[in-house]
Amino acid sequence: MSDEERDQDGASSPQEEQLVEEPVAAEEPIAESEEPVAAQVPVAEAEEPAPAVAAEAEPQAAPVEDATEAAAEAESVEDEEEEEPAPREKPAVPGAHLEVDIVPEGVDPLSRGGTSYEDAYAVDPYALEEEVEEARPQEDEEAEEAFTEPISTAAIDLASGARYRATGKRKSAIARVTLRPGSGSYLVNGRTLEEHFPRLTLQRNIRQPLETVGYQDRMDVVARLHGGGISAQAGALRHGVSRALLEADPNLRGELKRRGFLTRDSRTKERKKAGLKKARKRPQFSKR
Repeated sequence: MSDEERDQDGASSPQEEQLVEEPVAAEEPIAESEEPVAAQVPVAEAEEPAPAVAAEAEPQAAPVEDATEAAAEAESVEDEEEEEPAPREKPAVPGAHLEVDIVPEGVDPLSRGGTSYEDAYAVDPYALEEEVEEARPQEDEEAEEAFTEPISTAAIDLASGARYRATGKRKSAIARVTLRPGSGSYLVNGRTLEEHFPRLTLQRNIRQPLETVGYQDRMDVVARLHGGGISAQAGALRHGVSRALLEADPNLRGELKRRGFLTRDSRTKERKKAGLKKARKRPQFSKR
């Protein structure tokens, strides 16, 4: 194909040139003097509809606020009603409605024959209890009187040369006792009983064995004490006198033992341990 033919084919008609040029003319830039449509509207005209819109909005907002306040009040009232604590009911004690079944003393509730329940409850059970309570103090008093009464079966030989010796112990104290006929005096380490034991309680405990036998005015006591303290020596002396009386009359063993005169009191001070202050007292523990 020659160049002339290409020119003829590539050349466009005048109508096509116009169609091509028209869009280019539409894209001409807007002049600076032209203002947007919204800007050309007067200020007064733009502000006029605002009050009307506000006036229309106000009547719609008021009912909404009233409805929310009413709903809040209703919720608060419901909450108050729910928060009111219900009255607390005291729990029922199981078996509170049952009656106490008390069986009087001396009545066998399981016995088929003999005393029945009707016969047992015909007697006032509280009267029986009062009788039992009244009988117990009388029994205790009788037992105390039996211990305080002298032993009437004592038969000790009071010959002029009679000597009855024994050893008594208490804690770490040892008493070597000698009984002999006399007027009831005590000689302890060369001193009288009142000088060596100034406490009346200790003097009374030491005199108990001879008073129980009934020979407190017919026998003298001579004792040598060593070791222990004053209380331990008093216990040792009492134990030694009791055992000396047993040497004088072996038949007194039952009565003296029943009263506790022949029992050796084995209570002693517990020894100290290494690392402790006393037998069980520990030094203070410091964490830091």
